[in-house]
Amino acid sequence: MKKFFILLVLSILWQSETSAQKIGYTDMEFITSKMPEYLAAQTEMKKFSEKWAKEIQDKFGEIDRMQRAYMAEEILLTEELKRKRQSEIKEKELEAGEYNSKIFGMDGLMFQKKKELMKPVLEKVQRAVTKVCSQRRLDFMFDKSSDIGMLYTNPKHDYSDYVMEELGIDPKANKALDNGKAEQPVNVPANTSPKQKSTTSKLK
Repeated sequence: MKKFFILLVLSILWQSETSAQKIGYTDMEFITSKMPEYLAAQTEMKKFSEKWAKEIQDKFGEIDRMQRAYMAEEILLTEELKRKRQSEIKEKELEAGEYNSKIFGMDGLMFQKKKELMKPVLEKVQRAVTKVCSQRRLDFMFDKSSDIGMLYTNPKHDYSDYVMEELGIDPKANKALDNGKAEQPVNVPANTSPKQKSTTSKLK
């Protein structure tokens, strides 16, 4: 898949030179980090994440207490009571694991909440990008902070400032891009997402 995108980018660059098409790139990660709407969405997402994480932590805390109580009383229990207590603990573990997957798993509630909160932000940015491309007569614009990234970038093609101006953001405020480098290859940062981990104790 990556080879396909590399070939695609090379093809576009070659076509742009032969047909005088204009190419620009932007840094969406930097732009969105300066948007109040994006920061507000991030804050809201953090609230939901912490709330759900606390609920899951409480569930596993209860399981831990049940396990410790069982271990302390095991010698006094009949085989039937042992099986019953073990079954109750395993049931709680299963319930906690399923809830963890429901919240933080693939397409879980956290993922859905992120999509919901980020949708208006991304739509606003897309409108700004479309307008800038139209005004500057760009045929292509790449996002150098995306997974696909760029093989090579020349800062003279960076249109992030124009997109930020269109969004009403001062591009000179807290400028994080390197202005002193003319031409340089781009290292695309890997996107990682935190995963909620859970551990359970084994019963004897």
